[in-house]
Amino acid sequence: MNGEPEEHDPQRTRNDEEVTPGNDWLSNLSELERRAGLTWVGEHLPEVRRSAYGQRSLYWALGIGLVVGLALYTGGYALKSSVTTEPLSFLGDFLYTFGWALWTGVVVAFFLQVIPQMKQRDYKQLLEAYEAERGSARGESPEASGKKGMTK
Repeated sequence: MNGEPEEHDPQRTRNDEEVTPGNDWLSNLSELERRAGLTWVGEHLPEVRRSAYGQRSLYWALGIGLVVGLALYTGGYALKSSVTTEPLSFLGDFLYTFGWALWTGVVVAFFLQVIPQMKQRDYKQLLEAYEAERGSARGESPEASGKKGMTK
């Protein structure tokens, strides 16, 4: 130690790095794999856009969680009520409780996440239609009325 303050550079991780054209997950693939992946995306572009910008993955996760939760809940209930020995009774109780927590969590997420997003999407469409109608009534183009109004 020479009395000078040491300069510590924070260690950069992959998550900290900005995504640049040469630094994305596609750069780790071979050229053939990269071309094949991009060709597949080009062939399935509408579906990929719906998945990327929509709520498809959320809906799938909630649906799978609900089905698995209900299956564990009913299976745990059947096992818990039919068995009196300790290890299987514990397993039945565990499956029953875990299944109950899983499916009720999905229901809560549905009411707190999905329904408000659906209503928000409806309000956005209604507002866009109103602004387009208001702009066309004034003789403006919808793009011009959108630039004067709220920013996105």
